[in-house]
Amino acid sequence: MLDPQLLREDSERVRDAMARRGVTAQWEAWRRRDRERLALVAEVDGLRQERNRRTEEVAARKAKGLPADELMARIRQLGDTLKEREARLRDAEEALQAVALQLPNLPHPSVPAGSGSTDNKEVRVWGAPPTLGFAPRPHWELGEQLGILDFARAATITGSRFALYRGAGALLERALSNFMLDLATREHGYLEVLPPAIVNRASMTGTGQLPKFEEDLFRLRDEDYFLIPTAEVPLTNLHRDELLNEADLPRCYAAWTPCFRREAGSHGKDVRGLIRQHQFHKVELVRVTTPGRSYDELELLTAHAEAVLQRLQLHYRVAELCAGDLGFAAAKTYDLEVWLPSQGEFREISSCSNFEEFQARRCNIRYRPAAVKGNKFVHTLNGSGLATGRTVVAILEQYQQKDGSIVIPEALRPYMHGMEKIEKR
Repeated sequence: MLDPQLLREDSERVRDAMARRGVTAQWEAWRRRDRERLALVAEVDGLRQERNRRTEEVAARKAKGLPADELMARIRQLGDTLKEREARLRDAEEALQAVALQLPNLPHPSVPAGSGSTDNKEVRVWGAPPTLGFAPRPHWELGEQLGILDFARAATITGSRFALYRGAGALLERALSNFMLDLATREHGYLEVLPPAIVNRASMTGTGQLPKFEEDLFRLRDEDYFLIPTAEVPLTNLHRDELLNEADLPRCYAAWTPCFRREAGSHGKDVRGLIRQHQFHKVELVRVTTPGRSYDELELLTAHAEAVLQRLQLHYRVAELCAGDLGFAAAKTYDLEVWLPSQGEFREISSCSNFEEFQARRCNIRYRPAAVKGNKFVHTLNGSGLATGRTVVAILEQYQQKDGSIVIPEALRPYMHGMEKIEKR
């Protein structure tokens, strides 16, 4: 959520930032609603003050034995008017909040201009494409031929865009999860958390999934609960409505969870394979920090996600998203894109974002500065470290052999019980 003072006092900056995003935002509607609310606040305060003054006058007159019928009638009239104005004020505040929740975050000044993914800026490339010496096959074909992926049975059990892993495929998913968690917790200092995979509406609203993206979420039928689209939601909400000490920041959390997405609006995209599933697994990294450190923390978070790909020796690149491609809540984002030989292009495997105080305002997460008075909002960051299904895709495609077998990356072999290669049985 944006700072109300910024919306009131720096309309030019807001207008320019929204234009960079290429969105028609409702910030002007917010300003109109805010003026209405402020007028009602002034009116309600005035009515309360007059009622209090009249009440004191009644008490004074009665103490002197004087009649106060007219004053008491006026107090009753003030009470009725005040009740009606307070109801209007509550409605105005709810309307203002509804508009505020639809406003996206402002891009950081360093974010490159652009309207879509083709305008994203390549920051660096790591490694080189594998030299295969044969026509690369897509991951779904490799997985099905090896008997480690079964999309047909998953569709029978549930429907399209679900996957069933078997044997070495299931072990590979589990191995990746353990490898990623160990790297995050043992080497990078994250605290492992196993949170609920079902959260309430307030949690989804806090991180920005609601109300704007409700159609992309799976909601429980009989409860106002949602299946999480990412562990970002429960991890960020760990500190909702809390006041932290600056000395205890940054807070760094890692979690492996299932993730659930309806993928509304993605019809026809990646209908085959593991790229775009309704259910998948992911290791998520979340950092909660002070405003002065958050952009250094973004570089650190991105490096931690990159470390997974580097240890697995997977060719990838880092792209800085342009303003028009930023997510709703993000102020700045780096995408990690891994090379897929069958497609001859890089595909996203992780997004690392700084939300500044946008989520913290919605979640009401503050900290107590050590050197100055007054509490401030924290800055929150998160990144995939990584999506295990898409990492399986990258390993199958980059490590495929001419005979259809898959070489296991060396860093992963201890987690695969020493297995060096997946071969057809």
